[in-house]
Amino acid sequence: MSRFVYLWVKNSFLFSALISNAIGVAVILFLTQQSAYMLPSEILRMTHRIDRFFMPVSFIVPFVLILLYERPIRDYLKRSYQKQPLSEDLVREARRKLLNEPFFLIGLSFCIWMAAALIYCGAFWVQGSGWDLIQRAFFRSFYTGLITVTVAFFVLEFILQRRVAPYFFPNGGLSATPGTLRIRIRTRLIAFLLASNIIPLIAILQDLGCAPAAGEASLQSMEQLRVIVSGQVFVFMAVGIWLTFLVSSNLTRPLGEITDVLRQVKDGLFETRVRVTSNDEIGYAGDVINEMTEGLLERDRIKQSLTLAKEVQQSLFPRQALKTDGFEAAGRSIYCDETGGDYYDFIPMVGSDGPKWGVAVGDVSGHGIPAALLMATVRSSLRQRASHPGAADRIAADVNRQITSDVGHSGEFITMFFLVIDPVKMELEWVRAGHDPALLYDPSTDSFEELGGTGLALGIDEKCLCSSHRRSGILPGQVILLGTDGLWEAVNPQGKMFGKQSIYNIIRENCALSANEILESILTTLEKFQAGAKREDDVTLVILKVEGAVKRRHHPG
Repeated sequence: MSRFVYLWVKNSFLFSALISNAIGVAVILFLTQQSAYMLPSEILRMTHRIDRFFMPVSFIVPFVLILLYERPIRDYLKRSYQKQPLSEDLVREARRKLLNEPFFLIGLSFCIWMAAALIYCGAFWVQGSGWDLIQRAFFRSFYTGLITVTVAFFVLEFILQRRVAPYFFPNGGLSATPGTLRIRIRTRLIAFLLASNIIPLIAILQDLGCAPAAGEASLQSMEQLRVIVSGQVFVFMAVGIWLTFLVSSNLTRPLGEITDVLRQVKDGLFETRVRVTSNDEIGYAGDVINEMTEGLLERDRIKQSLTLAKEVQQSLFPRQALKTDGFEAAGRSIYCDETGGDYYDFIPMVGSDGPKWGVAVGDVSGHGIPAALLMATVRSSLRQRASHPGAADRIAADVNRQITSDVGHSGEFITMFFLVIDPVKMELEWVRAGHDPALLYDPSTDSFEELGGTGLALGIDEKCLCSSHRRSGILPGQVILLGTDGLWEAVNPQGKMFGKQSIYNIIRENCALSANEILESILTTLEKFQAGAKREDDVTLVILKVEGAVKRRHHPG
Protein backbone atom coordinates (compact mmCIF):
# COMPACT_ATOMS: atom_id res chain seq x y z
CA MET A 1 0.00 0.00 0.00
CA SER A 2 1.48 3.36 -1.06
CA ARG A 3 1.26 6.41 1.21
CA PHE A 4 -1.26 8.06 -1.11
CA VAL A 5 -3.52 5.00 -1.05
CA TYR A 6 -3.10 4.75 2.71
CA LEU A 7 -4.17 8.39 3.23
CA TRP A 8 -7.08 8.04 0.80
CA VAL A 9 -8.42 4.88 2.42
CA LYS A 10 -7.98 6.33 5.91
CA ASN A 11 -9.89 9.56 5.19
CA SER A 12 -12.30 8.51 2.44
CA PHE A 13 -15.33 8.05 4.70
CA LEU A 14 -14.67 11.28 6.58
CA PHE A 15 -14.34 13.45 3.48
CA SER A 16 -17.22 11.76 1.69
CA ALA A 17 -19.60 12.37 4.57
CA LEU A 18 -18.59 16.02 4.87
CA ILE A 19 -18.74 16.61 1.12
CA SER A 20 -22.19 14.97 0.88
CA ASN A 21 -23.49 17.27 3.61
CA ALA A 22 -21.81 20.28 1.98
CA ILE A 23 -23.66 19.47 -1.24
CA GLY A 24 -26.90 19.18 0.74
CA VAL A 25 -26.26 22.56 2.35
CA ALA A 26 -25.61 24.06 -1.07
CA VAL A 27 -28.91 22.63 -2.32
CA ILE A 28 -30.90 23.99 0.62
CA LEU A 29 -29.26 27.40 0.24
CA PHE A 30 -30.08 27.37 -3.46
CA LEU A 31 -33.71 26.51 -2.84
CA THR A 32 -33.95 29.08 -0.04
CA GLN A 33 -32.44 31.74 -2.27
CA GLN A 34 -34.96 30.94 -4.96
CA SER A 35 -37.85 31.44 -2.56
CA ALA A 36 -36.34 34.38 -0.67
CA TYR A 37 -38.96 36.70 -2.15
CA MET A 38 -41.55 34.92 0.00
CA LEU A 39 -39.67 35.66 3.25
CA PRO A 40 -39.82 38.91 5.23
CA SER A 41 -36.56 40.85 5.42
CA GLU A 42 -36.23 40.45 9.20
CA ILE A 43 -36.44 36.64 8.85
CA LEU A 44 -33.79 36.68 6.15
CA ARG A 45 -31.45 38.73 8.37
CA MET A 46 -31.98 36.36 11.29
CA THR A 47 -31.40 33.36 9.03
CA HIS A 48 -28.06 34.76 7.92
CA ARG A 49 -27.02 35.29 11.56
CA ILE A 50 -27.90 31.67 12.39
CA ASP A 51 -25.98 30.48 9.32
CA ARG A 52 -22.76 32.13 10.57
CA PHE A 53 -23.00 30.17 13.80
CA PHE A 54 -24.66 26.89 12.84
CA MET A 55 -22.83 26.13 9.60
CA PRO A 56 -19.35 25.82 11.17
CA VAL A 57 -20.75 23.85 14.11
CA SER A 58 -22.59 21.45 11.76
CA PHE A 59 -19.26 20.50 10.18
CA ILE A 60 -16.89 20.67 13.16
CA VAL A 61 -19.01 18.47 15.45
CA PRO A 62 -19.42 15.65 12.90
CA PHE A 63 -15.71 15.91 12.07
CA VAL A 64 -14.73 15.31 15.70
CA LEU A 65 -17.31 12.55 16.24
CA ILE A 66 -16.22 10.72 13.09
CA LEU A 67 -12.56 10.84 14.16
CA LEU A 68 -13.49 9.39 17.55
CA TYR A 69 -15.58 6.66 15.92
CA GLU A 70 -12.82 5.74 13.45
CA ARG A 71 -10.04 5.27 16.01
CA PRO A 72 -9.89 1.45 15.65
CA ILE A 73 -10.15 1.74 11.87
CA ARG A 74 -7.32 4.27 11.67
CA ASP A 75 -5.20 2.24 14.09
CA TYR A 76 -5.72 -0.87 11.93
CA LEU A 77 -4.67 0.99 8.77
CA LYS A 78 -1.68 2.62 10.47
CA ARG A 79 -0.36 -0.69 11.80
CA SER A 80 -0.96 -2.39 8.43
CA TYR A 81 0.85 0.43 6.61
CA GLN A 82 3.78 0.24 9.03
CA LYS A 83 3.74 -3.59 8.87
CA GLN A 84 3.18 -3.90 12.61
CA PRO A 85 1.44 -6.92 14.16
CA LEU A 86 -2.33 -6.77 14.48
CA SER A 87 -4.15 -8.20 17.45
CA GLU A 88 -7.30 -10.23 16.93
CA ASP A 89 -9.30 -7.80 19.05
CA LEU A 90 -8.18 -4.85 16.94
CA VAL A 91 -8.97 -6.65 13.68
CA ARG A 92 -12.40 -7.67 14.92
CA GLU A 93 -13.25 -4.20 16.25
CA ALA A 94 -11.95 -2.39 13.15
CA ARG A 95 -13.96 -4.61 10.84
CA ARG A 96 -17.12 -4.19 12.91
CA LYS A 97 -16.72 -0.40 13.03
CA LEU A 98 -16.01 -0.24 9.30
CA LEU A 99 -19.18 -2.11 8.31
CA ASN A 100 -21.29 -0.04 10.68
CA GLU A 101 -19.74 3.32 9.75
CA PRO A 102 -22.11 4.15 6.85
CA PHE A 103 -25.03 3.76 9.26
CA PHE A 104 -23.27 5.85 11.91
CA LEU A 105 -22.53 8.62 9.42
CA ILE A 106 -26.01 8.86 7.94
CA GLY A 107 -27.53 8.75 11.41
CA LEU A 108 -25.22 11.58 12.52
CA SER A 109 -25.96 13.60 9.39
CA PHE A 110 -29.70 13.16 9.72
CA CYS A 111 -29.58 14.30 13.35
CA ILE A 112 -27.75 17.47 12.28
CA TRP A 113 -30.30 18.14 9.53
CA MET A 114 -33.15 17.69 11.98
CA ALA A 115 -31.39 20.00 14.45
CA ALA A 116 -31.08 22.59 11.69
CA ALA A 117 -34.77 22.23 10.85
CA LEU A 118 -35.79 22.74 14.48
CA ILE A 119 -33.42 25.70 15.00
CA TYR A 120 -34.50 27.57 11.87
CA CYS A 121 -38.19 26.80 12.34
CA GLY A 122 -37.90 27.95 15.97
CA ALA A 123 -36.39 31.19 14.77
CA PHE A 124 -39.26 31.64 12.32
CA TRP A 125 -41.72 31.08 15.12
CA VAL A 126 -39.97 33.64 17.37
CA GLN A 127 -40.19 36.20 14.59
CA GLY A 128 -43.91 35.59 14.37
CA SER A 129 -43.95 33.82 11.02
CA GLY A 130 -47.10 32.07 9.96
CA TRP A 131 -47.60 28.34 10.45
CA ASP A 132 -47.50 27.72 6.68
CA LEU A 133 -44.03 29.25 6.40
CA ILE A 134 -42.74 27.32 9.42
CA GLN A 135 -44.17 24.06 8.12
CA ARG A 136 -42.73 24.64 4.65
CA ALA A 137 -39.28 25.45 6.09
CA PHE A 138 -39.31 22.33 8.29
CA PHE A 139 -40.27 19.95 5.52
CA ARG A 140 -37.77 21.54 3.12
CA SER A 141 -34.98 20.81 5.60
CA PHE A 142 -36.45 17.36 6.29
CA TYR A 143 -36.64 16.12 2.73
CA THR A 144 -33.35 17.78 1.75
CA GLY A 145 -31.67 16.06 4.70
CA LEU A 146 -33.35 12.76 3.85
CA ILE A 147 -32.14 12.93 0.26
CA THR A 148 -28.68 14.01 1.43
CA VAL A 149 -28.21 11.10 3.85
CA THR A 150 -29.55 8.65 1.26
CA VAL A 151 -27.06 9.88 -1.31
CA ALA A 152 -24.34 9.86 1.35
CA PHE A 153 -25.15 6.24 2.25
CA PHE A 154 -24.81 5.03 -1.33
CA VAL A 155 -21.63 7.09 -1.80
CA LEU A 156 -20.15 5.56 1.36
CA GLU A 157 -21.24 2.09 0.26
CA PHE A 158 -19.62 2.71 -3.13
CA ILE A 159 -16.34 3.71 -1.46
CA LEU A 160 -16.59 0.78 0.97
CA GLN A 161 -16.98 -1.75 -1.80
CA ARG A 162 -14.49 -0.29 -4.25
CA ARG A 163 -11.70 1.04 -2.04
CA VAL A 164 -11.88 0.20 1.64
CA ALA A 165 -13.28 -3.31 2.11
CA PRO A 166 -10.52 -5.10 0.11
CA TYR A 167 -7.92 -3.90 2.67
CA PHE A 168 -9.96 -5.11 5.64
CA PHE A 169 -11.51 -8.23 4.09
CA PRO A 170 -9.06 -9.57 1.49
CA ASN A 171 -10.73 -13.01 1.67
CA GLY A 172 -14.34 -11.82 1.97
CA GLY A 173 -16.46 -13.04 4.85
CA LEU A 174 -18.13 -9.69 5.58
CA SER A 175 -21.46 -11.36 6.35
CA ALA A 176 -19.80 -13.46 9.06
CA THR A 177 -18.61 -10.41 11.03
CA PRO A 178 -20.59 -10.24 14.29
CA GLY A 179 -22.24 -7.10 15.62
CA THR A 180 -22.85 -5.43 12.24
CA LEU A 181 -25.93 -3.85 10.72
CA ARG A 182 -27.23 -5.00 7.37
CA ILE A 183 -29.62 -3.43 4.89
CA ARG A 184 -31.40 -5.77 2.52
CA ILE A 185 -31.36 -5.07 -1.19
CA ARG A 186 -35.11 -4.47 -1.16
CA THR A 187 -34.67 -1.79 1.51
CA ARG A 188 -31.99 -0.12 -0.61
CA LEU A 189 -34.28 -0.01 -3.61
CA ILE A 190 -37.09 1.48 -1.53
CA ALA A 191 -34.71 4.17 -0.26
CA PHE A 192 -33.62 4.85 -3.84
CA LEU A 193 -37.26 5.20 -4.95
CA LEU A 194 -38.04 7.61 -2.11
CA ALA A 195 -34.96 9.77 -2.62
CA SER A 196 -35.11 9.95 -6.41
CA ASN A 197 -38.86 10.10 -7.07
CA ILE A 198 -41.35 10.35 -4.24
CA ILE A 199 -39.67 12.97 -2.02
CA PRO A 200 -38.80 15.29 -4.95
CA LEU A 201 -42.39 15.00 -6.19
CA ILE A 202 -43.74 15.92 -2.74
CA ALA A 203 -41.37 18.90 -2.54
CA ILE A 204 -42.43 20.23 -5.92
CA LEU A 205 -46.12 19.77 -5.11
CA GLN A 206 -45.58 21.59 -1.82
CA ASP A 207 -44.14 24.64 -3.61
CA LEU A 208 -46.90 24.55 -6.20
CA GLY A 209 -49.44 24.47 -3.37
CA CYS A 210 -48.01 27.70 -2.05
CA ALA A 211 -48.52 29.50 -5.34
CA PRO A 212 -50.86 32.54 -5.21
CA ALA A 213 -54.39 32.12 -6.46
CA ALA A 214 -55.05 32.82 -10.09
CA GLY A 215 -56.73 36.13 -9.37
CA GLU A 216 -53.95 37.25 -7.04
CA ALA A 217 -51.02 36.08 -9.10
CA SER A 218 -48.81 38.66 -10.68
CA LEU A 219 -46.62 38.07 -13.67
CA GLN A 220 -43.55 38.49 -11.44
CA SER A 221 -44.70 35.98 -8.81
CA MET A 222 -45.56 33.41 -11.48
CA GLU A 223 -42.16 33.85 -13.06
CA GLN A 224 -40.49 33.40 -9.65
CA LEU A 225 -42.51 30.26 -9.04
CA ARG A 226 -41.45 28.94 -12.42
CA VAL A 227 -37.81 29.58 -11.56
CA ILE A 228 -38.21 27.86 -8.19
CA VAL A 229 -39.85 24.76 -9.65
CA SER A 230 -37.38 24.62 -12.54
CA GLY A 231 -34.47 24.85 -10.10
CA GLN A 232 -35.91 22.08 -7.99
CA VAL A 233 -36.48 19.87 -11.03
CA PHE A 234 -32.89 20.42 -12.14
CA VAL A 235 -31.47 19.61 -8.68
CA PHE A 236 -33.65 16.57 -8.18
CA MET A 237 -32.86 15.25 -11.67
CA ALA A 238 -29.14 15.59 -10.95
CA VAL A 239 -29.59 13.81 -7.63
CA GLY A 240 -31.66 11.08 -9.31
CA ILE A 241 -29.02 10.50 -11.99
CA TRP A 242 -26.29 10.35 -9.36
CA LEU A 243 -28.29 7.94 -7.21
CA THR A 244 -29.04 5.76 -10.22
CA PHE A 245 -25.33 5.52 -10.99
CA LEU A 246 -24.41 4.71 -7.39
CA VAL A 247 -27.16 2.13 -6.82
CA SER A 248 -26.63 0.42 -10.17
CA SER A 249 -22.88 0.33 -9.65
CA ASN A 250 -23.19 -1.04 -6.10
CA LEU A 251 -25.48 -3.83 -7.30
CA THR A 252 -24.37 -4.68 -10.82
CA ARG A 253 -20.60 -4.79 -10.21
CA PRO A 254 -20.70 -7.63 -7.63
CA LEU A 255 -23.41 -9.41 -9.62
CA GLY A 256 -21.21 -9.14 -12.70
CA GLU A 257 -18.28 -10.65 -10.81
CA ILE A 258 -20.48 -13.48 -9.57
CA THR A 259 -21.66 -14.13 -13.14
CA ASP A 260 -18.07 -14.19 -14.43
CA VAL A 261 -16.98 -16.64 -11.73
CA LEU A 262 -19.95 -18.92 -12.37
CA ARG A 263 -19.20 -18.85 -16.09
CA GLN A 264 -15.63 -19.96 -15.39
CA VAL A 265 -16.85 -22.65 -13.02
CA LYS A 266 -19.14 -23.89 -15.79
CA ASP A 267 -16.05 -24.15 -18.03
CA GLY A 268 -14.19 -26.15 -15.39
CA LEU A 269 -12.01 -23.31 -14.07
CA PHE A 270 -12.15 -23.22 -10.27
CA GLU A 271 -9.27 -20.88 -9.37
CA THR A 272 -11.12 -17.56 -9.69
CA ARG A 273 -12.88 -16.14 -6.63
CA VAL A 274 -15.61 -13.56 -6.20
CA ARG A 275 -14.33 -10.36 -4.60
CA VAL A 276 -16.75 -10.01 -1.69
CA THR A 277 -17.09 -6.40 -0.49
CA SER A 278 -20.53 -6.27 1.17
CA ASN A 279 -22.42 -8.06 3.91
CA ASP A 280 -25.82 -8.13 2.18
CA GLU A 281 -27.42 -10.95 0.21
CA ILE A 282 -24.98 -10.45 -2.68
CA GLY A 283 -21.99 -10.59 -0.32
CA TYR A 284 -23.33 -13.72 1.31
CA ALA A 285 -23.89 -15.29 -2.12
CA GLY A 286 -20.30 -14.39 -3.05
CA ASP A 287 -18.97 -16.09 0.09
CA VAL A 288 -21.03 -19.19 -0.63
CA ILE A 289 -19.83 -19.29 -4.24
CA ASN A 290 -16.21 -18.95 -3.09
CA GLU A 291 -16.69 -21.83 -0.67
CA MET A 292 -18.32 -23.83 -3.45
CA THR A 293 -15.52 -23.15 -5.93
CA GLU A 294 -12.92 -23.99 -3.29
CA GLY A 295 -14.69 -27.28 -2.72
CA LEU A 296 -14.92 -27.88 -6.46
CA LEU A 297 -11.22 -27.11 -6.84
CA GLU A 298 -10.36 -29.57 -4.10
CA ARG A 299 -12.73 -32.07 -5.67
CA ASP A 300 -11.02 -31.55 -9.03
CA ARG A 301 -7.63 -32.11 -7.42
CA ILE A 302 -8.92 -35.29 -5.84
CA LYS A 303 -10.35 -36.36 -9.19
CA GLN A 304 -7.01 -35.78 -10.87
CA SER A 305 -5.30 -37.71 -8.11
CA LEU A 306 -7.80 -40.53 -8.50
CA THR A 307 -7.24 -40.54 -12.25
CA LEU A 308 -3.52 -40.84 -11.68
CA ALA A 309 -4.09 -43.51 -9.05
CA LYS A 310 -6.29 -45.37 -11.51
CA GLU A 311 -3.58 -45.23 -14.15
CA VAL A 312 -1.01 -46.49 -11.64
CA GLN A 313 -3.31 -49.25 -10.45
CA GLN A 314 -4.16 -50.33 -13.98
CA SER A 315 -0.46 -50.62 -14.69
CA LEU A 316 -0.23 -53.28 -11.96
CA PHE A 317 -2.56 -55.62 -13.82
CA PRO A 318 -1.28 -58.00 -16.50
CA ARG A 319 -0.91 -56.00 -19.68
CA GLN A 320 -2.48 -58.67 -21.88
CA ALA A 321 -4.02 -62.09 -21.90
CA LEU A 322 -1.61 -64.90 -21.04
CA LYS A 323 -0.92 -67.60 -23.60
CA THR A 324 1.70 -70.13 -22.68
CA ASP A 325 2.43 -73.81 -23.05
CA GLY A 326 -0.47 -75.86 -21.77
CA PHE A 327 -3.10 -73.16 -21.19
CA GLU A 328 -4.20 -69.61 -21.84
CA ALA A 329 -5.65 -67.06 -19.42
CA ALA A 330 -7.46 -63.72 -19.66
CA GLY A 331 -8.56 -61.38 -16.91
CA ARG A 332 -10.35 -58.08 -16.36
CA SER A 333 -11.16 -55.84 -13.39
CA ILE A 334 -13.94 -53.26 -13.64
CA TYR A 335 -14.26 -50.77 -10.78
CA CYS A 336 -17.38 -48.99 -9.59
CA ASP A 337 -15.15 -46.05 -8.57
CA GLU A 338 -11.98 -44.65 -10.11
CA THR A 339 -9.97 -47.11 -8.05
CA GLY A 340 -10.88 -50.28 -6.23
CA GLY A 341 -9.72 -53.26 -4.28
CA ASP A 342 -10.34 -56.08 -6.74
CA TYR A 343 -7.20 -57.74 -7.97
CA TYR A 344 -5.98 -60.39 -10.34
CA ASP A 345 -2.51 -61.43 -11.45
CA PHE A 346 -0.61 -64.01 -13.48
CA ILE A 347 2.61 -64.92 -11.65
CA PRO A 348 5.43 -67.01 -13.20
CA MET A 349 6.74 -69.63 -10.76
CA VAL A 350 9.51 -72.23 -10.78
CA GLY A 351 8.69 -75.89 -10.20
CA SER A 352 10.87 -78.94 -9.83
CA ASP A 353 9.73 -80.32 -13.21
CA GLY A 354 9.39 -77.09 -15.12
CA PRO A 355 7.64 -73.70 -15.07
CA LYS A 356 4.44 -73.15 -13.13
CA TRP A 357 1.97 -70.31 -13.15
CA GLY A 358 0.18 -68.77 -10.22
CA VAL A 359 -3.20 -67.16 -10.84
CA ALA A 360 -4.47 -64.92 -8.06
CA VAL A 361 -7.85 -63.21 -7.67
CA GLY A 362 -8.49 -61.01 -4.63
CA ASP A 363 -11.19 -58.74 -3.22
CA VAL A 364 -10.18 -56.07 -0.69
CA SER A 365 -12.79 -54.90 1.79
CA GLY A 366 -14.20 -51.48 0.85
CA HIS A 367 -13.54 -49.36 -2.20
CA GLY A 368 -11.51 -46.38 -3.29
CA ILE A 369 -7.95 -45.37 -2.43
CA PRO A 370 -7.55 -47.41 0.81
CA ALA A 371 -8.62 -50.57 -0.97
CA ALA A 372 -6.31 -49.78 -3.89
CA LEU A 373 -3.34 -49.31 -1.56
CA LEU A 374 -3.97 -52.63 0.17
CA MET A 375 -4.40 -54.29 -3.20
CA ALA A 376 -0.99 -53.00 -4.34
CA THR A 377 0.57 -54.19 -1.08
CA VAL A 378 -0.88 -57.69 -1.47
CA ARG A 379 0.26 -57.87 -5.08
CA SER A 380 3.81 -56.93 -4.16
CA SER A 381 3.96 -59.35 -1.23
CA LEU A 382 2.50 -62.24 -3.22
CA ARG A 383 4.79 -61.75 -6.19
CA GLN A 384 7.84 -61.51 -3.98
CA ARG A 385 6.93 -64.64 -2.04
CA ALA A 386 5.89 -66.64 -5.12
CA SER A 387 9.31 -66.07 -6.68
CA HIS A 388 10.73 -68.48 -4.07
CA PRO A 389 9.92 -72.19 -3.80
CA GLY A 390 7.03 -73.28 -1.65
CA ALA A 391 3.60 -74.85 -1.72
CA ALA A 392 0.53 -72.70 -2.20
CA ASP A 393 -0.48 -72.90 1.48
CA ARG A 394 2.98 -71.80 2.65
CA ILE A 395 2.98 -68.90 0.21
CA ALA A 396 -0.46 -67.80 1.42
CA ALA A 397 0.60 -68.12 5.08
CA ASP A 398 3.68 -65.95 4.58
CA VAL A 399 1.70 -63.31 2.70
CA ASN A 400 -0.98 -63.33 5.39
CA ARG A 401 1.61 -62.81 8.09
CA GLN A 402 3.05 -59.80 6.27
CA ILE A 403 -0.34 -58.24 5.49
CA THR A 404 -1.63 -58.71 9.03
CA SER A 405 1.49 -57.03 10.39
CA ASP A 406 0.91 -54.04 8.09
CA VAL A 407 -2.86 -53.49 8.25
CA GLY A 408 -4.21 -55.79 10.94
CA HIS A 409 -4.98 -52.82 13.22
CA SER A 410 -7.01 -51.03 10.55
CA GLY A 411 -9.76 -53.61 10.16
CA GLU A 412 -9.03 -54.02 6.45
CA PHE A 413 -8.60 -57.42 4.87
CA ILE A 414 -8.57 -59.19 1.52
CA THR A 415 -10.14 -62.42 0.36
CA MET A 416 -8.10 -64.31 -2.21
CA PHE A 417 -8.15 -67.40 -4.33
CA PHE A 418 -4.63 -68.46 -5.26
CA LEU A 419 -4.35 -71.14 -7.95
CA VAL A 420 -1.09 -72.78 -9.05
CA ILE A 421 -1.10 -74.52 -12.42
CA ASP A 422 1.43 -77.20 -13.27
CA PRO A 423 1.14 -77.65 -17.06
CA VAL A 424 3.62 -80.55 -16.96
CA LYS A 425 1.71 -82.68 -14.47
CA MET A 426 -1.66 -81.26 -15.58
CA GLU A 427 -2.32 -80.56 -11.93
CA LEU A 428 -3.95 -77.77 -9.95
CA GLU A 429 -3.05 -76.63 -6.46
CA TRP A 430 -4.96 -73.91 -4.68
CA VAL A 431 -5.78 -72.15 -1.42
CA ARG A 432 -9.03 -70.40 -0.68
CA ALA A 433 -8.58 -67.52 1.76
CA GLY A 434 -12.16 -66.56 2.46
CA HIS A 435 -12.85 -66.18 -1.26
CA ASP A 436 -15.60 -67.68 -3.42
CA PRO A 437 -14.61 -71.04 -4.92
CA ALA A 438 -13.30 -71.24 -8.45
CA LEU A 439 -15.35 -73.10 -11.09
CA LEU A 440 -14.06 -75.83 -13.38
CA TYR A 441 -16.14 -76.71 -16.40
CA ASP A 442 -15.59 -80.00 -18.25
CA PRO A 443 -17.26 -79.86 -21.71
CA SER A 444 -16.88 -83.63 -22.15
CA THR A 445 -19.31 -84.24 -19.28
CA ASP A 446 -21.03 -80.84 -19.33
CA SER A 447 -20.41 -80.56 -15.61
CA PHE A 448 -19.28 -77.82 -13.24
CA GLU A 449 -17.05 -78.46 -10.27
CA GLU A 450 -16.33 -76.04 -7.44
CA LEU A 451 -12.73 -75.77 -6.33
CA GLY A 452 -13.46 -75.11 -2.65
CA GLY A 453 -11.62 -75.31 0.61
CA THR A 454 -11.36 -73.53 3.94
CA GLY A 455 -9.37 -70.56 5.08
CA LEU A 456 -9.71 -67.10 6.61
CA ALA A 457 -9.27 -63.88 4.67
CA LEU A 458 -5.76 -62.39 4.68
CA GLY A 459 -4.99 -59.58 7.12
CA ILE A 460 -7.15 -60.75 10.04
CA ASP A 461 -5.11 -63.30 11.99
CA GLU A 462 -1.40 -63.74 11.32
CA LYS A 463 -1.50 -67.26 12.77
CA CYS A 464 -4.28 -68.41 10.47
CA LEU A 465 -3.30 -71.12 7.96
CA CYS A 466 -5.10 -71.90 4.72
CA SER A 467 -5.39 -75.51 3.69
CA SER A 468 -3.93 -76.52 0.36
CA HIS A 469 -5.93 -78.54 -2.14
CA ARG A 470 -4.88 -80.44 -5.26
CA ARG A 471 -6.58 -81.79 -8.32
CA SER A 472 -4.95 -83.80 -11.03
CA GLY A 473 -6.16 -85.00 -14.35
CA ILE A 474 -6.78 -81.65 -15.96
CA LEU A 475 -7.88 -82.19 -19.55
CA PRO A 476 -7.63 -80.07 -22.68
CA GLY A 477 -10.75 -77.97 -23.34
CA GLN A 478 -11.63 -77.53 -19.70
CA VAL A 479 -12.44 -74.00 -18.55
CA ILE A 480 -11.64 -72.54 -15.14
CA LEU A 481 -13.31 -69.40 -13.84
CA LEU A 482 -12.08 -67.25 -10.96
CA GLY A 483 -13.98 -64.12 -10.00
CA THR A 484 -15.26 -61.79 -7.31
CA ASP A 485 -18.81 -61.61 -6.00
CA GLY A 486 -19.39 -58.30 -7.81
CA LEU A 487 -19.86 -60.41 -10.97
CA TRP A 488 -22.73 -62.72 -10.00
CA GLU A 489 -24.23 -60.31 -7.46
CA ALA A 490 -24.66 -57.53 -10.02
CA VAL A 491 -28.27 -56.37 -10.38
CA ASN A 492 -30.32 -54.83 -13.17
CA PRO A 493 -32.65 -51.80 -12.85
CA GLN A 494 -35.43 -54.15 -11.73
CA GLY A 495 -33.29 -55.45 -8.86
CA LYS A 496 -32.76 -58.93 -10.35
CA MET A 497 -29.37 -60.53 -9.66
CA PHE A 498 -27.14 -61.72 -12.50
CA GLY A 499 -26.41 -65.01 -10.69
CA LYS A 500 -24.01 -67.87 -11.28
CA GLN A 501 -26.46 -69.76 -13.47
CA SER A 502 -26.11 -67.07 -16.13
CA ILE A 503 -22.36 -67.56 -16.02
CA TYR A 504 -22.77 -71.34 -16.39
CA ASN A 505 -24.88 -70.87 -19.50
CA ILE A 506 -22.41 -68.49 -21.13
CA ILE A 507 -19.50 -70.84 -20.48
CA ARG A 508 -21.43 -73.79 -21.94
CA GLU A 509 -22.28 -71.86 -25.08
CA ASN A 510 -18.78 -70.47 -25.61
CA CYS A 511 -16.48 -73.20 -24.27
CA ALA A 512 -14.98 -73.80 -27.69
CA LEU A 513 -13.74 -70.21 -27.88
CA SER A 514 -10.51 -68.80 -26.48
CA ALA A 515 -10.19 -67.69 -22.88
CA ASN A 516 -10.33 -64.02 -23.88
CA GLU A 517 -13.44 -64.57 -26.03
CA ILE A 518 -15.22 -66.38 -23.21
CA LEU A 519 -14.34 -63.53 -20.84
CA GLU A 520 -15.63 -60.90 -23.29
CA SER A 521 -18.87 -62.85 -23.76
CA ILE A 522 -19.50 -62.90 -20.02
CA LEU A 523 -18.74 -59.18 -19.55
CA THR A 524 -20.81 -58.15 -22.59
CA THR A 525 -23.78 -60.14 -21.34
CA LEU A 526 -23.33 -58.58 -17.89
CA GLU A 527 -23.34 -55.07 -19.34
CA LYS A 528 -26.53 -55.73 -21.30
CA PHE A 529 -28.11 -57.24 -18.20
CA GLN A 530 -27.35 -54.20 -16.04
CA ALA A 531 -28.74 -51.84 -18.72
CA GLY A 532 -27.06 -48.77 -17.27
CA ALA A 533 -27.80 -49.58 -13.62
CA LYS A 534 -25.22 -48.20 -11.20
CA ARG A 535 -22.53 -50.71 -10.35
CA GLU A 536 -22.38 -51.21 -6.59
CA ASP A 537 -19.30 -53.41 -6.43
CA ASP A 538 -16.10 -54.04 -8.32
CA VAL A 539 -16.11 -56.88 -10.84
CA THR A 540 -13.10 -59.09 -11.51
CA LEU A 541 -13.08 -62.11 -13.77
CA VAL A 542 -10.32 -64.51 -14.85
CA ILE A 543 -10.86 -67.28 -17.42
CA LEU A 544 -8.35 -70.12 -17.93
CA LYS A 545 -8.56 -72.47 -20.90
CA VAL A 546 -6.60 -75.75 -20.75
CA GLU A 547 -4.91 -76.67 -24.02
CA GLY A 548 -2.75 -79.71 -23.28
CA ALA A 549 0.11 -81.11 -21.25
CA VAL A 550 3.64 -79.75 -21.58
CA LYS A 551 6.51 -82.11 -22.00
CA ARG A 552 8.69 -82.57 -18.95
CA ARG A 553 11.98 -80.74 -19.14
CA HIS A 554 15.05 -82.79 -18.38
CA HIS A 555 17.76 -81.22 -16.34
CA PRO A 556 21.39 -82.40 -16.61
CA GLY A 557 22.80 -84.41 -13.75
